[in-house]
Amino acid sequence: MNQMLLAEAPSSAVPQGTVAEERAKNVYFSLYAEPASMPDEAQDFLREQIAAASGLPADLPSTVAELPGWVEQHTDAVGAQYREYLAARKAGAPRRYFSCRAHALYFIKGVAPTKLVDGAWLYGLLRQWDKQAFHPLIKTYLEELGEGVPDKNHVTIYRKLLATHGCEGWEGLDDQHFLQGAIQLVLGHHAERFLPEVIGYNLGYEQLPLHLLITSYELNELGIDPYYFTLHVTVDNAATGHARKAVQALADLMPRVGDRDAFYRRVLDGYRLNELGASTTSVIAEFDLQAELVNILAAKSSVGKNMHSDYCRVAGRSVNDWLAEPARIPDFLAALEKAGWIKRGEDPEHSRFWRLVHGERAEMFGVFSAYEQQVLRDWIMSAPGGEGSAAAGRVLTHRARQRTLDTLGQHAERGIAFPERGLIRRHPRLEEPDNELRLLEQQVAAASGKQDAMDLLAKLLSPEVHHTAAGLMATRMYTQLFDA
Repeated sequence: MNQMLLAEAPSSAVPQGTVAEERAKNVYFSLYAEPASMPDEAQDFLREQIAAASGLPADLPSTVAELPGWVEQHTDAVGAQYREYLAARKAGAPRRYFSCRAHALYFIKGVAPTKLVDGAWLYGLLRQWDKQAFHPLIKTYLEELGEGVPDKNHVTIYRKLLATHGCEGWEGLDDQHFLQGAIQLVLGHHAERFLPEVIGYNLGYEQLPLHLLITSYELNELGIDPYYFTLHVTVDNAATGHARKAVQALADLMPRVGDRDAFYRRVLDGYRLNELGASTTSVIAEFDLQAELVNILAAKSSVGKNMHSDYCRVAGRSVNDWLAEPARIPDFLAALEKAGWIKRGEDPEHSRFWRLVHGERAEMFGVFSAYEQQVLRDWIMSAPGGEGSAAAGRVLTHRARQRTLDTLGQHAERGIAFPERGLIRRHPRLEEPDNELRLLEQQVAAASGKQDAMDLLAKLLSPEVHHTAAGLMATRMYTQLFDA
C-alpha cells in the first residue's frame, strides 16, 4: 500500500509557486455539492498546492523520534507567549487582534469556509477502521464530529455561531478564503492517494497556535461566545489530545518496508499546506471598518436605489440618486454626517440614521443583518480618523452574560445532549422519531455484517453531511461500532 502512495508524489512538471487561489472556490463548492465530481481536477489542484508550498519552511524535526519533544517545545513556547500577552493586557495593553466587536465578527465570517469543513482532511480514512494504525486519526475525526453529539460537533457549533451574529453570506468571500477548505476537502476525498500528505497536514493543523488562545480571550471580552475556539484549545492538547494522536499516527503509519525518507518528505509537503491561503492572522489584518461599511452599503445599493421616496434628500440629492452610484457611497456617508444624520464618536442612538435601521419599529427594520448593524454601530461610535470608540462603554463578557442568565433562570444548556453511546435515533423531547432516522437504523440493522454497516454509515460522516440529523445519528452509531 505504501509503495503505491509513494508513487503519488507531485510531478516536477507542476508549475512551482502557483497557489491558484482563483480555482479554490470552484473546487470547494464542487466537492461540497458533489464529492464524487471532478476527481482528476481535484487531485491536480492539490498537486499544484503541494508544489506551491514546496519552497516554504517546515520546522519539523528530521526524524519521527524527535516529534514528541518538538510538540512539547512548541506547546511550552506558545504557553510562554500567551502568559506574556495576558501580562501585557493586565498592565493595560489594548486587544491585540480585534479593534471592535465588528472586527471580531468579520473574522468569524472570514474564516467560515475553513471552519465549516473542520476535520474534512481525515474523512477518507474511515474505511480503514479495521486497521489499528489508523485509529488515532479516525478517533480524531470522530471527535471533530463530536461523536454525534450536536453540542460537540465542530461544524454545528460554528454554524450556530454564524447564525447568532448574522454572519451568513460567507459564500461571497474572496477566493483566498476558500483555499484551505478546498485543500481539506480534496485530502479527505482522496486520502488513499495522499496518505502521507494527510498525515503531515493533520500534524500541522492539530498543533496549538498562539492565535487560538488570544482569539478565545478577546472574543469572550467582546461578548461573543468563544466556545468553538476554546473547545479546540482543549481537544488539541499535547498530552492526550489531537496533537499527541497526530504524532502517534505518523509513527504507526511510517512504512516498515520501502523508502521511509520519501514518505517523510511527503509528510513535510502536507505539513506545509497549512501555510497557504487566508489564515487567522491575515483575515484579522485585512479588516478596515470604513471599507467594510462601504462594501455593505454598496452591496445593498442595487436594490435600495429604487426603494426610497424622493422627498428625502441629502446634500441636494435623493437617496436613490446616491445609491445609483456605488462608487459614491463614501461621499454619501460624509454627506449624512455633515447633515447631522450621523454623529460620529457618540452613542448611536443620537444618530437619526441608526434609529432608521435598528429596532423592531425602525422604518428600515430587517434591511441590515445583525452583523451589518454591528459594523454600522462601531463605525458611528468610532471617532473620525480612527477606529477607537469614544462611546463604547464597558462590554459585558460572554461568560459574565451567561452567569447573569443563569442567575435569572433564563439560560438553557448550550444544546440538548444526545446519549454518547447507544443507537438512540431520536431526541427524548420529540414525540415522533424522524422517518429518515428510523430508515437509517433499519438499514444498519439489515447490514450483512460489520464491514457493510461501517461502509453504509461512513457515507453519512462526509464533510457535507455529518452535521445533519442523519449524519449525527450515523456518527453515534459508527462511534459505537468503532469502539466495540
